[in-house]
Amino acid sequence: MLSNNERKRIICVTNRKICETPLEQRIEQLAKIGIKKVILREKDLSEEEYTALAEKIYGISGIELYIHNFPNVARKLSLSRIHLPLSLLNEEICSEFETIGVSIHSVEEAKTAEKLGASYVTAGHIFATDCKKGLAPRGLEFLKAVCESVKIPVYAIGGITPDNMQRCIDVGAAGVCVMSGLMKRNAFLNDEKGDL
Repeated sequence: MLSNNERKRIICVTNRKICETPLEQRIEQLAKIGIKKVILREKDLSEEEYTALAEKIYGISGIELYIHNFPNVARKLSLSRIHLPLSLLNEEICSEFETIGVSIHSVEEAKTAEKLGASYVTAGHIFATDCKKGLAPRGLEFLKAVCESVKIPVYAIGGITPDNMQRCIDVGAAGVCVMSGLMKRNAFLNDEKGDL
């Protein structure tokens, strides 16, 4: 079972296509057990479809919603948190949003993101994952190098499990991002009370 401190270090990254319950229901369940940070990462949706989903998720009590890839949706919902690929990070975004997360895949990208004004970065993929089949994981040495190269928080992503989460934190990560482990019923949720 995850401790309260461990739950606070987890950012849920959504993927409604692999979620075993309706996404809104899963997010409500996660909020109840203390996993409150959510990056709404639904890449296949149009901005209009994404907006409709974001409005539903935004209404869930107790979560910190990070809009992924759609600054206009964050503006519409008056949200100050956004997560972007490095290619979309610019001065305007940095001046407009309070918390800006950026996905990175190298030490140089992490340094660039920090220099441009990112609040935190997600670095990956650290371990083997079905989301990146056929691509070798970058590993803990990569994660450690990223953590040592920037002053902003670094979150590990890719193949994160309850068994390897602490290893990421031990090399300097502020926390971890989890998709499959929270969208599907598995080791992250099996010990939790309630019907997850």
